[in-house]
Amino acid sequence: MKNTPLQFGLTPPSTCSYLPEQKEQLAVLMSPEPLDQQLYQQLIAYNFRRSGNQIYRPHCASCNACQSLRIPVAQFAASAAQRRILNKAARAHWHYQLTTAAVTDDEYQSLFALFNRYIEFKHADGSMYPATTEQLDSLIHSSWQPIRLLKLYQAAQLVAVSIIDELTNSYSAVYTFFAPEAAHFSPGKLAVLYLLAEAKASERQFIYLGYQVDGCRKMAYKSEFRPHQRFFDGYWHSFA
Repeated sequence: MKNTPLQFGLTPPSTCSYLPEQKEQLAVLMSPEPLDQQLYQQLIAYNFRRSGNQIYRPHCASCNACQSLRIPVAQFAASAAQRRILNKAARAHWHYQLTTAAVTDDEYQSLFALFNRYIEFKHADGSMYPATTEQLDSLIHSSWQPIRLLKLYQAAQLVAVSIIDELTNSYSAVYTFFAPEAAHFSPGKLAVLYLLAEAKASERQFIYLGYQVDGCRKMAYKSEFRPHQRFFDGYWHSFA
């Protein structure tokens, strides 16, 4: 990393959104140096993530359940279950586009409508409800990090969007949302499979999927992508 020492702040304890019985704290980068893609690419390899222009990682007093998970693209082979997801989607005329995050007003309204429906469907009992444009803006806008949108369509209908950070040697999946009626197609898993295909074609080394939390049912799908690596105890561990 850069020679200048980085400064971090610690958020106050709050109820963990993954494990409600735990208290969550985040270490947030407060360095006066300008943020840039190179610094973020170095930090993401040390369990950090991005939200808007902030870089953070869990720093909880009594829990270390959050483990960053990444997939080595060249080593990945789809399982039988994952191939069935791809085949089911192909029969239903699903396809995808990887685009920039620059959108027109009409496109933004379409994105927010889909985002709002997803939050109502999936997180009506959580801190993200009700959905706001500020939430969506923090996901798709950054002053220093190139952001892409992986758009999933069924025929001509936009049914899912995965927000992707584009790094030199990797992609980082930031957040995925989808139409409730498309849930039986497993759009979250499908987005990862499409992104893996895109990463392989562009010769990227890794896909980062955020934090794996073994005690959180909503996170369980990430560990199904194998082989993968998880960051804990200061380095990356491989899981076949």
